[in-house]
Amino acid sequence: MNNYDVIIIGAGPIGLACGLEAQEAGLSYLILEKGCLVNSLYNYPANMTFFSTSERLEIGDVPFVSNNAKPTRAEALEYYRRVAVHRKLAIHLFETVESVTSQENLYQITTSKAQYSCKSIVIATGFYDIPYLMEVEGEDLPKVTHYYEEPHFYSMQNVLVVGANNSAVDAALETWRKGANVTMVVRSEGIGERVKYWAKPDIENRIKEGSIQAFFNSEVAAIRQHEVDIKTPEGIVTIPNDYVIAMTGYQPNLTFLEKMGIELSQDEIRKPFYDDKTQETNLPNVFLAGVICGGMNTHSLFIENSRVHATHIMDTLKKRFL
Repeated sequence: MNNYDVIIIGAGPIGLACGLEAQEAGLSYLILEKGCLVNSLYNYPANMTFFSTSERLEIGDVPFVSNNAKPTRAEALEYYRRVAVHRKLAIHLFETVESVTSQENLYQITTSKAQYSCKSIVIATGFYDIPYLMEVEGEDLPKVTHYYEEPHFYSMQNVLVVGANNSAVDAALETWRKGANVTMVVRSEGIGERVKYWAKPDIENRIKEGSIQAFFNSEVAAIRQHEVDIKTPEGIVTIPNDYVIAMTGYQPNLTFLEKMGIELSQDEIRKPFYDDKTQETNLPNVFLAGVICGGMNTHSLFIENSRVHATHIMDTLKKRFL
């Protein structure tokens, strides 16, 4: 069957939560995901530890038991996989939504594999798909990455880490502990205030003792095969370099929302319009859930404070369709 009450775009934790609520409400549904299951979490650093405790990451009243005070990426991946399998959620992975059109009272969705029609749509696409680019010469070299995975690869190499928040700090500390010669480039005057409380003093002490070199109030000026130019307050500094890990942050795919006709604020936040009580946008029966609701302000919503979006949406749809 290719006709549904609701199609959910995105199989991250909030997309899965929406699927669970749709299932509980008796709505016909399908979750579409362009990558793997909980694709954004999969792209987190391999050794990442969450800020939140495990119970604040739970969805669908399924307990999340962790061996640690703060769960790890590996534990989260296993938890959400078990939830999806145990609850037999209807999910199509590696299927990209290419277009959405409306016809009478239905929406037509064309993907990389099929076509579907539905009465309503939930967009829960997160923000981890589009990295902020440095827009400097050499950024397209193979040695530059905007996604850090694990540290062993960088052992005994000259590594430049760009950024000052959690991902950058994790990359710098982990690669340094695996024997990399690590340099950090930070646009601000210090390490970010949102860095995890157990990692912030660690990185600051490594910088203070000189184990990790850091250039503050600085930015990358150019990248070449074996070196990097850094623009500092004292002028250009050139250092040897084998790899660049650019942890410059990520942004939601707001262009996708605009193409659908969803209204965004005209300021720099570009926050989508939606009703706070139902999560419905200016388009009838099109809803937003999760981090995408914050527009460019990607630090305002997390798994723990947006799980409730799923309940709001499916309660609304249950009243309309059942």
